[in-house]
Amino acid sequence: MEVDNTNEAKYDRKAELQAFDETKAGVKGLVDAGITKVPRIFVQPSKIEDSTIHSDKKFSFSVVHLDGIKEDTIKRKKIVQEVGHASETWGFFQVINHGIPTHVLEEMKDGVIRFFEQDTELKKQWYSRDVSKEFKYNSNFDLFGAPVTNWRDTFSATIGPIPPKPEELPSVCRDILLEYTNRVMELGATLFELLSEAIGLEPNHLKDMGCTEGLLALGHYYPACPQSEITPGTSKHADNDFLTVLLQDDIGGLQVRHQNHWVDVPPVPGALVVNIGDMLQLISNDKFNSVEHRVLANKVGPRVSMACFFTTSFLPTQRRYGPISELISEHNPPKYRETTIKEYSTYFNNKGLDGTSALLHFRL
Repeated sequence: MEVDNTNEAKYDRKAELQAFDETKAGVKGLVDAGITKVPRIFVQPSKIEDSTIHSDKKFSFSVVHLDGIKEDTIKRKKIVQEVGHASETWGFFQVINHGIPTHVLEEMKDGVIRFFEQDTELKKQWYSRDVSKEFKYNSNFDLFGAPVTNWRDTFSATIGPIPPKPEELPSVCRDILLEYTNRVMELGATLFELLSEAIGLEPNHLKDMGCTEGLLALGHYYPACPQSEITPGTSKHADNDFLTVLLQDDIGGLQVRHQNHWVDVPPVPGALVVNIGDMLQLISNDKFNSVEHRVLANKVGPRVSMACFFTTSFLPTQRRYGPISELISEHNPPKYRETTIKEYSTYFNNKGLDGTSALLHFRL
């Protein structure tokens, strides 16, 4: 699997991608085999952009305390303002006092590790690129289309709108996956209320539009990388959903693009990272900001994270989404054409993580 990076003539990228995919062992399989040099498919064509700023230096990353939002109207108003401001300027914020107990967060991270570190032959039975499967695992959803392969393995589980049958989920992480995602759905309902109020709408507006009905859960596993300076953990991209809720471990590596700098998202014990997705930027007519982010590979690992995407993804729903009529005026005309979530998700997936925004394709 190892390639002489200087020998252009012998490098057949497609054949190497095929060979890597056929192992069904993912990036972890390479690490288990003891590689000391990353295969050519993982080498970033150009240098990974620098201009990284550690968040404690120049920018302060917003941490929102959610306690008291149900009982205290003054506190709620302040939290709505904080969430609105962060969503407009950064497109990202962290939440604490979110109602999900620490032991559930820890067990979810352990569940991700258990899945990826189980016997390889058992894990291989879940390996698939069929987007209709309720649960699957693979390495790089855009493996054959992206310009560079990411140093990451992922499982994905479709949790809503139709909950999976327990037997369709792996026993090593089934119970915690169902418990954790159920709690994230509850948290999501609260976050969409705050976001609705932040743009001057009734609390249930975004929920009534169907923003909370779908949930896709992705468990990411980033093994330690021997050449992390030339290999991306996750290439820069924006998310194709309404909202993402991310649980990350304490290794770090997530960065957000803000004012042309890459800013570290510091791991905060007990916190969840929330970010605006493309679909929410589209329906808010650019009021909220879906921003680029990336994950750096690391010589330390594995790093694990659990990303929950509020989207119905590839399910064929009839609902069409365009800029919300209450936000449109003569001075603020619609900036996007209407689309369905399936159409947007399909375009995003086919495009892959190529460094460009999928939103441009839908702009008027």
